[in-house]
Amino acid sequence: MASPDTISHDQDVRKNEVNTIEAIPDQKTQPQEKRGRDKAAELLSSTERIVVTPEDNRRILRKIDLTILPILLVVYCLQSLDKTTLSYASVFGLIEDANLNPDSDEYSWLGSIVYIAQLVMQPAVAFLLVKLPIGKFTATMVFLWGAILCCMTAAHNFAGLMATRFLLGAFEASVAPAFIAIVQMWYRRSEQTNRNAAWYAMLGVVNILGSLLTYGLGHIDSPHLHSYQVIFLFCGLLTVVVSIFVFIFMPDSPMEAKFLNRDEKVIATERLRMNQMGVASRVWKWDHAKEAFLDLKTWLWFAMLTAVSIPSGGISTFGPLIIKAFGFGKFETILFNMPFGAVQMVATLGGAWLATRLKKKSPVLILLCIPPIIGIIILMVVGREKKHRGTLLVGYYLTSFYPGISPLIYSWSGQNTGGDTKRKVTTGLLFVGASAGNIIGPHLFTPGEAPHYSRGLRSNLALFVAIVVLVLMAAAWIRVLDQKHATRRAELGKAVNVVDLSMETSRQMEKAEETANAETGGVGEKAFDDETDLKNEDFIYLY
Repeated sequence: MASPDTISHDQDVRKNEVNTIEAIPDQKTQPQEKRGRDKAAELLSSTERIVVTPEDNRRILRKIDLTILPILLVVYCLQSLDKTTLSYASVFGLIEDANLNPDSDEYSWLGSIVYIAQLVMQPAVAFLLVKLPIGKFTATMVFLWGAILCCMTAAHNFAGLMATRFLLGAFEASVAPAFIAIVQMWYRRSEQTNRNAAWYAMLGVVNILGSLLTYGLGHIDSPHLHSYQVIFLFCGLLTVVVSIFVFIFMPDSPMEAKFLNRDEKVIATERLRMNQMGVASRVWKWDHAKEAFLDLKTWLWFAMLTAVSIPSGGISTFGPLIIKAFGFGKFETILFNMPFGAVQMVATLGGAWLATRLKKKSPVLILLCIPPIIGIIILMVVGREKKHRGTLLVGYYLTSFYPGISPLIYSWSGQNTGGDTKRKVTTGLLFVGASAGNIIGPHLFTPGEAPHYSRGLRSNLALFVAIVVLVLMAAAWIRVLDQKHATRRAELGKAVNVVDLSMETSRQMEKAEETANAETGGVGEKAFDDETDLKNEDFIYLY
């Protein structure tokens, strides 16, 4: 953190800053001993340490939001739409037209195979996200999954659908991990939760717009294509077109962003210092990977993601069929799925807003588990007679609070993990858990158990209770780690109590800076050394 003298002479610093920035050497000419450091350290090593004012912070944040966020929102919306095309297609005769056995788990396997592919791909994804330019890598994956979805139009049986769904999952496996890495790369910790929630909330948008889109496409009467094939073809072509824009406009890092000038690149990087997380190294470090596997909190988050993904996999695959079991026709089923999406958006964005305001994730995660528990109990105890349809819909909609849980866990994990390789490995492990949960989820439901789906509902109820227990355990362990770091800082003569500016908003930063100057002496110097959170005593954990 800068000294009070530096802050009081901010204007003088800014005069020198422009001349200094112009002298930044090409990253390719950096000496060999700097390899393995964070790329942000390479950029900032040639400049004097600057002070990012709240005004600069707001200005740069606005430019980042206008460039990065639209890409994340559109791409994740398409990914969510592409994955849910299966559940929509089931309402429009996929099971019958593709000759799937309704008394077997063939349809359930079509839901699971995507996540098996994602599980298999996670080690490769974690490695490639460290080594490759993230913008170009993401664009390539978007193009490939769009092409595969187009190919699903030619699948007429279980084997063909399984093969194309596997490839679809393989290429989609990188999207969410890449987006979490992008948010960590561009945003301060106080900003990350809302940005992760924004793109994750596209699940709700898909359940609204996707329902309307499918309603329209389902009315197309083609002599050559079934309704579900029309849905696959349209969504696939749309994804291919969007991938071109992603390739052109998605930058690989703040240091390489074409929409920022040299001065703005330094500010965009410097404002991330108090994250203590670095930006990107593009060097794989095996000691980081080992620490990720040995870190207890990694496995607590892994367990949470697995627990919430089992209900997610079952409900996303069988949701429309559950509504249909209430006694509605196929077009009514699609339309009644729309409020489910609206509740998802409220839960995801509302949960993120509350967590940001409280600067805590654990109490909000527990709060978000309560509505699904109530909703599942309603679905378990209420009969399926026509007079109960309203009550059943309320119970179903209450379960739709669960999508707000996953982005908070990803943000909680990301904000408590330092080191580029360790972050990518940890995220990969969490997606292995999420993929495993989504594989298991559809198999707790089978079409033959309609209309009650008792086995799936009982399992989901137990899992939401388990999430509450895991959240409490994780919060307790993080408190222990924070105390260990405070003790280590005291031994090194650093400030014991640190004002964590990474969790302050732009307005709060101005008020906090004077206090922080006195309390953060020596803290922040290791921010871009690509150290893991356990080894960096300056790292402040979040509850």
